[in-house]
Amino acid sequence: MNRTPRIVVVGSTMMDLVAYAPVLPGPGQTLRGTEFQLGFGGKGANQAVMAAGLGAEVVFVNRVGDDFFGELTRKHLAEQGVSLRLGDPIPTISTGVAPIWVEPSGTNRIIIIPGANEAVTPDVVRSELADIDGADCVVCQLEIPQDAVAEAFKLGRRWGAVNILNPAPAAALRADVLELADWLVPNENEFELLFGAPPENAEILRADSGLQGRLLVTLGELGAAFPSKEAVRHVPAVAVKAVDTTGAGDAFLGGFSYAIGAGEEVEQAVKMATVCGSLSTQRPGTQASFPTAEEVQLRMSSQDPHGRSHP
Repeated sequence: MNRTPRIVVVGSTMMDLVAYAPVLPGPGQTLRGTEFQLGFGGKGANQAVMAAGLGAEVVFVNRVGDDFFGELTRKHLAEQGVSLRLGDPIPTISTGVAPIWVEPSGTNRIIIIPGANEAVTPDVVRSELADIDGADCVVCQLEIPQDAVAEAFKLGRRWGAVNILNPAPAAALRADVLELADWLVPNENEFELLFGAPPENAEILRADSGLQGRLLVTLGELGAAFPSKEAVRHVPAVAVKAVDTTGAGDAFLGGFSYAIGAGEEVEQAVKMATVCGSLSTQRPGTQASFPTAEEVQLRMSSQDPHGRSHP
């Protein structure tokens, strides 16, 4: 990397309540599962932890409740080397939680209860970042209110930072949020909700032509794709045996923001992001599954110029 980037993440925290089962229950049905894990999640926190693990200086803005999960979240993120701007615990609302169900294939289904994440307001963003004089990237998602995202991106524009928006969970985007985003990074489902069609090459080019910024689409086990001049460039995922895909998209975003913030060219940044996302599926859990900087660099060095990895 060319430099150590400073990345400001304004986003969510969640406590992940992860249940593993051979099959998922239908309506009114109770089934016996095989394993349970309590983990740290939230798309904002996940992306912040991945970027910090790669070596970035990460400033993270959020709010948590005055509860056990809030205490655990604060302690854990500090241990990951993230500079916290969480304010005082909020006594009237819970820390965000995310019940997650994982099938043997690694496919997951998730419900989020935002809780204190809804208390991240434009005033919170302004006050928590008042002493920050600049950043290389500002990263946001949609598990906090969009007016807070817009405020964070306004600060990013003032600093000359690259604003990266992960439009997840899928939702209609406010015009000002979309206009302020330098990169829009949806997955397949989010792309279809935003643009009305699956992310085939022609649709990716059409969507990109209507954006103020640039488009990067994550495609799960197929890797990622982004427009490059008159064509769509595909970067394949790393071949791994997936155990749990929870958090893979956030590992991707953390890797991408780190590389972009460090001054890498787009294709190299996407390659690093796909390595981060792919390697994260090899272990169960969310942040607990994220690869180390050493693991990422080792896999990056073993890839050929076309993105294929060698044993």
